[in-house]
Amino acid sequence: MDRPVSPQWGGRRLDLDAYLARIGYEGDREPVPTVLRALHAAHTAAFTFENLEVVLGRPVRLDLESVQAKMIRRRRGGTCCEQTLLYAAALDAIGFTFTATASRVRLGERRIRPATHYSLRVELDDQVWFTDVGFGAEGILEPIRLRDGEVARQSGWTYGLVREAGPTPGTAGPLVLRRLRRDGWFDLYAIGTEPRFPADLAVTSYFTSTHPLSPFHDTLLVQKPGADQRLVLRDTELTRLRPDHTEERRRVSAGELAGLLTDEFGLGLDAEDSAALVARYEK
Repeated sequence: MDRPVSPQWGGRRLDLDAYLARIGYEGDREPVPTVLRALHAAHTAAFTFENLEVVLGRPVRLDLESVQAKMIRRRRGGTCCEQTLLYAAALDAIGFTFTATASRVRLGERRIRPATHYSLRVELDDQVWFTDVGFGAEGILEPIRLRDGEVARQSGWTYGLVREAGPTPGTAGPLVLRRLRRDGWFDLYAIGTEPRFPADLAVTSYFTSTHPLSPFHDTLLVQKPGADQRLVLRDTELTRLRPDHTEERRRVSAGELAGLLTDEFGLGLDAEDSAALVARYEK
């Protein structure tokens, strides 16, 4: 049976079979909680957060066809905006009802940053689920119910949502997604409520990829969430994060980068990509 899809998110323009093959998903295609959970988990396992285009001086193209060509056919990863756009198109094609929102990243700080991180709020069976596939190593591995006080243990990692007080007495502030660390709860980001659309993602992507003050503008950042470990490559420093809160860091040589990105992060790099990385980081 045909389901309504949104012209905004492009479900009809997505090669859904190719997307599902890319993430290794062979299950049902029904808009139900079990499918949402499985799609989220499969997407985060298959796709890596990465900004190679930015640091190599290439434009980040956010039309759906360009995103499919890069992430599905070329087997690359993507930024938050690229991943959210692709994932939203897949949910749209399957028939999920959702709203995109923009969050203010904190990463342990309380200063006000622009709302540049995108995720989806999905309505299912009289419940609202929060699903986010583009936050990188710190991100959730599967959806979490969007409600104050929710705590979810995902493999060895624990996440929680808490409602903050508003700016004036008696008012409610945002829900904040947190991860439990050895020294307590660590704020990841404050979740927005205003609906956002692909045009908003395009503006945000342009800012984060081109503005000199963007943390993604001149720093290679590649991140991979996982059940047993999280991998973070920041320029040539590789960090492994484990559920027992231990960390392992080491420097990577320019000559190691291409192999590391292919073997550990699962990125499909061609000869041009590999040569450009060596040229950037070879001293």
